[in-house]
Amino acid sequence: MNICIYGAGAIGGFLGAELALAGADVSLIARGPHLAAMQANGLQLIRDGETRTAHPKCFENPADAGVQDYVIVTLKAHSVPAIVAAMQPLLGPKTAVVWAVNGVPWWYFHGLGGAYRDLRLESVDPGGVQWSGIGPERIIASVVYPAAEVVEPGVVRHAEGDRFSLGEPGGEKTERIQELAAILIGAGLRAPIRPRIRDEIWVKLWGNLSFNPISALTGATLEQMCSAPDSRALIRRMMLEAQVMAEKIGVKFAVDVDKRIDGGMAVGAHKTSMLQDLERRRPMEIDALVGAVSEMGRLTETPTPTIDAVLALVTLRARLAGCYPE
Repeated sequence: MNICIYGAGAIGGFLGAELALAGADVSLIARGPHLAAMQANGLQLIRDGETRTAHPKCFENPADAGVQDYVIVTLKAHSVPAIVAAMQPLLGPKTAVVWAVNGVPWWYFHGLGGAYRDLRLESVDPGGVQWSGIGPERIIASVVYPAAEVVEPGVVRHAEGDRFSLGEPGGEKTERIQELAAILIGAGLRAPIRPRIRDEIWVKLWGNLSFNPISALTGATLEQMCSAPDSRALIRRMMLEAQVMAEKIGVKFAVDVDKRIDGGMAVGAHKTSMLQDLERRRPMEIDALVGAVSEMGRLTETPTPTIDAVLALVTLRARLAGCYPE
C-alpha cells in the first residue's frame, strides 16, 4: 500500500515516522527547511525519551510521489483549498483521502439524509474547491488525538496520545477502512473504526469551538478559562448552542457539557493551538472551528448568538494581528 501524508508537520511527521519505522511505504509532502532536513538526515522522532530516525520518501512536489492508495491530509483546514490542484497527481480512481484535520470538515453533509443532504459549507470550502477537486466519496474521516511539535527542522517530539479514530462518513466498515486501520495498528497506533464518526468529531469540536477563540481573546490557559465562573459560563453557552444545532442533524453526544468542560480543565495550564498561532503571528483556524458552526446554525435555522458574537470578536482580533485574511 502506498501512503502519502500531505503536511508533514507535527502530527503528520509523527504519523509518518511511525509508519515508516514499521515498514510502510510512506511519502511525505513538505517544504522549506523541514523538507531539506528530512531529505538530508531522515525524520527524527523523539518519543518516550527515545530518539529514532525514520527514512520516508520526502517530496515538495506531489507529482514526484505518484498515485497513492491513501492520502492522509494533516494540514490546517484553511491551508487545504490552495493545494487541491497540487494534490491531483496523488489521486487515482481508488485513492482514499483520510481527513485528519481539525474542525468542521467540508464534506460534513455528504450522504446525510433529509433536507441537509450534500449541503456545501462556504466557510471551509469557498467555491466548492475541495468538494469538486477531492470528492466527498474519497473521504475516510479521522479524529486525531496525539499531541506533538516540530522542535527543529527534521525533528518531531511526541508529547502524548496515539489514537487516530477512523470512520466512513456513511458508517460502513469497508475494506479500505479496515486495511487502513490494520496499517496504523501495525505501526503501534490505536485506530478504532467508529460507525458514527460525526459524533466523535463533535465531541472534539465542542472544545475547539469554545476553548480556542476564548483563549485567543483572553490569553487564558485551559485551566484558567474553565475554572473562572464567567468564562466557564460563556463556554457552556457556546457548547449548548452548538449541541442544539448538531442534534438537529443527527449527532448524539456521549458526554454532557459540564463533563466536556471539566475534561478541558484537567489538561491544566495549556495554551490552545489558536492562542499559540496568535502569539506566533500565524494564520488562525477560525473558519473551521467557529465560522463553520455559525454557518451550520444558519443552514439549520438554529440561533447561535453567543457563537456569532465570539466569532466576530476573534475574527477582528486575528485581522488586527495579521492572522486572518482581509
